[in-house]
Amino acid sequence: MNYLIEIATADLETTRSAVEGGADRIELCAGLSEGGTTPSYGTIRQCREMFAVSLFPIIRIRGGDFLYSDDEFTAMLSDARLCRELGCEGVVAGFLLADGSIDRKRTEAIVEAVYPLELTFHRAFDRCRDPFEALETLIQSGCQRILTSGQQPDAPGGADLIAQLVRAADERIVIMPGSGVRPENIRALANHTGAAEFHSSLRSKRKSDMKYRHAAFGEGDFMNPAISAEDVRALRAALEAG
Repeated sequence: MNYLIEIATADLETTRSAVEGGADRIELCAGLSEGGTTPSYGTIRQCREMFAVSLFPIIRIRGGDFLYSDDEFTAMLSDARLCRELGCEGVVAGFLLADGSIDRKRTEAIVEAVYPLELTFHRAFDRCRDPFEALETLIQSGCQRILTSGQQPDAPGGADLIAQLVRAADERIVIMPGSGVRPENIRALANHTGAAEFHSSLRSKRKSDMKYRHAAFGEGDFMNPAISAEDVRALRAALEAG
């Protein structure tokens, strides 16, 4: 099987490390601690110019739930169109209605706005009421991919549902496990689910290069987001082992 690894990155430097480590695709985010929010125009543009890898910025105006006002959705639609203009390969987004079903109207609007870019429906899927009904809705809406942890906090915990979704999708849409995917579990997850694409953030921290550190602030204020290129290589090696 030809496997694909997507890495969620937080800025230019983490993207650089993920690309160096051999990531096939980047989910470019800000605010990873909130589950990912839309990165700045400048960050998207710079990453597009610096890296040849497939680039999928997340379109999410805020943290919290996935039920958006009309004004919020208008802003997200504008961000999605900018990603198309900047030459990205796709975007990542997700919309729910108050009853827990997929917001098909808004999903289709984003698909149309970014065409011919791909749309990955993110882990809003894990908060939906009926995952199999949602699967069919997203296929009909023109999405290419669903990022899911199997409606559990992490993908290893949701592996049974992910396997069922892979079978139900029947190659009509990609089911991509994400959340808690690490070198030590990715091979077992692949074997159990039959998935071919995997999503991981591999988040860590690195010490700031600041020499002056104000005494009123703690060590945590002088730590920056980091991804190890070696960790990305280890993820691929573990996936392809055996």
